[in-house]
Amino acid sequence: MSNEAAIKADLKLIVFQLGDEEYAIEVDYIQSIERMQPVTRIPRTFPFVTGVMNLRGVITPIINLRARFDLDEKEYDESTRILVIQKDEMEMGFIVDGANDVIDIPFEKIEPTPEVVGGVEADYLRGVVKIENRLFTLLNLEKVIEGT
Repeated sequence: MSNEAAIKADLKLIVFQLGDEEYAIEVDYIQSIERMQPVTRIPRTFPFVTGVMNLRGVITPIINLRARFDLDEKEYDESTRILVIQKDEMEMGFIVDGANDVIDIPFEKIEPTPEVVGGVEADYLRGVVKIENRLFTLLNLEKVIEGT
């Protein structure tokens, strides 16, 4: 498929929860969605790196997106999930409060991130998507995993 065709195609997104906000990542990056599992802590890592876990024989770094975005900590519960992401040759897990939906959106529904964004740093965001009465933020995966 040419780049032009890819740009006009719909995006398939996984929508997930952090606090009261909904965020999204392209499904193409998602390897699996796991229930919360024990994570082995690694000393002297970034505060947002929870540790590593063995996922099907692969040692996978686990990032707490709440900590990455400087959001208040929250106890893990029945809804807590780990989104296992594959980006380039790297696999990692993102701890999120819940995985809500998989949706298709037309590419043109992505609006630029507003200049003033509360909470998550604008660098981490690729845009906002408004569908019916829902508004969610599309993550810029490169920026989120930068420096991990």
